[in-house]
Amino acid sequence: MRQLLRNNNNNVATLFVSDLHLDPDRSDATATFIRFLDGPARDADRLYILGDLFEVWIGDDDPNPAYAEVRDALARFTSAGNKCFFMPGNRDFLIGPRFITSAGLILLPDPTLIEVAGTSVLLSHGDALCTDDHAYQRFRRISRNAFLLRLYHALPFALRNWLADTARTRSKTAKQDKSAAIMDVNQGAVESMLRHFGMLTLLHGHTHRPDEHSFEINGQAATRIVLGDWYESGPVLTWDETGRRTEHLEVKN
Repeated sequence: MRQLLRNNNNNVATLFVSDLHLDPDRSDATATFIRFLDGPARDADRLYILGDLFEVWIGDDDPNPAYAEVRDALARFTSAGNKCFFMPGNRDFLIGPRFITSAGLILLPDPTLIEVAGTSVLLSHGDALCTDDHAYQRFRRISRNAFLLRLYHALPFALRNWLADTARTRSKTAKQDKSAAIMDVNQGAVESMLRHFGMLTLLHGHTHRPDEHSFEINGQAATRIVLGDWYESGPVLTWDETGRRTEHLEVKN
């Protein structure tokens, strides 16, 4: 974190998306996102992608053309003068400098403070707040170990691909045995994070449970805003001086 990013023009909308889970097998969602970048998103001041842009990311050397299409669309968007900030999620934390640079993205640490339309907001992907899921938090710590990451990137692409498929299969199996409550954020973790940064508004994704939650921190009104995923539609949170609203793009070929 550790900077406050300011939107200097409060009259222009700021856009937020997360959990698109783009995948070569979901060409409809990819096409919708590309149309969004080439069209309505151009009118915004900036776009924030709060993790899980892709269903899985094996490495910047992945030759699949579907990923190149997304990269090129992002590059067109940023080359046109639009700012696009990217915060890695649990599915695509392996995105590296080659993709970030070629797409023209601005990489954000998790969490990050921003100011939008006069409101200070703490951004996070959200998975670090799911503290009741002890198995996942253990995996999260191990998978982000710097030494293990260097070993992973040194492996041949085919082996990395196999490891990714194996991890996804195990993840799906593990989720079947977990309650919905365990896979959601922990309220105590949310409040602790907000207190640590002196904030009252948190915006995150990851849980696929779009909503706005109101609560109190030290007697002050606080808000947790959760972004939706791009499976049934393409939700985009628009925030400007008139307030915030969610618009849904139709996901189709």
